[in-house]
Amino acid sequence: MSAGRGVRPEDGDRAAARADSPLRPGVGRREVWSWAMYDFANSGYTTVVLTTVFNAYFVGVVAAGKSWGTLALTMALSLSYLVVMLWMPGLGARADARAGHRRLLFLSTAGCVLATATLASVGPGDIAWGLLWLALSNICYCIGESAVASFLPGLARPEAMGRVSGWGWSFGYFGGMLALGLALWVASTAEADGLAAQAYVPWIMGLTAVLFAAAALPAFLWLREPGAGTDRQPVAMLVQLRAAWRETRRDFPDFRRLLLCIACYQAGIAVVITLSAVYATEVMGFGMQQTMLLVFLVNIGAAVGAFGFGYLQDRIGHRKALALTLSGWIVMVLLAVSAQSLPVFWSAAALAGLCMGTSQSAGRAMVGVLAPTGRPAEFFALWTFAVQLAAVVGPLSYGVLVWVTEGNHRVALLATGLFFLAGLALLGRLDFERGMRARDAA
Repeated sequence: MSAGRGVRPEDGDRAAARADSPLRPGVGRREVWSWAMYDFANSGYTTVVLTTVFNAYFVGVVAAGKSWGTLALTMALSLSYLVVMLWMPGLGARADARAGHRRLLFLSTAGCVLATATLASVGPGDIAWGLLWLALSNICYCIGESAVASFLPGLARPEAMGRVSGWGWSFGYFGGMLALGLALWVASTAEADGLAAQAYVPWIMGLTAVLFAAAALPAFLWLREPGAGTDRQPVAMLVQLRAAWRETRRDFPDFRRLLLCIACYQAGIAVVITLSAVYATEVMGFGMQQTMLLVFLVNIGAAVGAFGFGYLQDRIGHRKALALTLSGWIVMVLLAVSAQSLPVFWSAAALAGLCMGTSQSAGRAMVGVLAPTGRPAEFFALWTFAVQLAAVVGPLSYGVLVWVTEGNHRVALLATGLFFLAGLALLGRLDFERGMRARDAA
């Protein structure tokens, strides 16, 4: 792939000459834009495949008539997150040791694009085939998400990590809206012609794969390797996972608290991402087009929140900013649970969008600030582990509560608020300044 980072004379747009630049020396606007374009690219996958179209298509068409269809879907996703949890620390260490961040990003992207395109071949009754390619696509997506996040410390100055992370995260939501808009156009046109879902959903899957591949190209053209590698040798995945986790207890206790905090609130976010369409359908009586418009609103709010809140985060401090957005999540849960009318529910959805963009961007920026220099991929792999653990626990806990309460989604969503409360409590024990001192000492 490419060589390590350095100043190249042909890069006339270098912003490092300005002392007040949020970018590191040698980093230009084009490179940051190409990095943000990857967030734009992969957001279409999560919005269309995981949140809006394929999950509903699988339950309603592929596994139609099967009472365990939803459970099978969530179990397949949970298994994929478990795989990422076990693999990513070893892959991150290998990328750090061999300067292989770009290679890891490319391979994971190619895998996700191919698996998403293969979902177009899934039809009624193809349950095992659909679950297989859904799990594979999600594994590749998660690896790519962690890989691209590991570039952040090499692009942004520590004091500007929040706003640069917010640039990418907010830009990504526009990618999700573009993919969802194209999907809505395909679905509306097909339904107007009297076509069933099995006729037009394959086209949506293919279109989503093409959009992902095209929008990811700038990252492979202009995003440079963040470092030349270290002398740390890759080790077995599980051994590396244990070693990295033990090291946070000894040398980086505040980074460890941050991971626990992220695991808690990301469990709640995973519920919103995975099951918001189900909640809207089952509780509020939404149809497919209303659900797509709901996700549009959430993405708009998330884009605004991620972009604007990044600047606020750098101004008031990472810890205060994250505490503010977790409080917003708690208010959102209370609004959605109590909503009996559409205006209240739409207000909750708008607040969820704002909180989603801010909390996810804030967490990534905080990891970037506290990660030791020279080991970004390894410590971002621990972040990925925390996020994927949350993705397993959150939706499964929601599903179990719905089953136990005989279909009471309001109770399940109210219980989801406990994840945000736990995250807020753990955040109260985090000393961010001490964490930065530990990073510098390492």
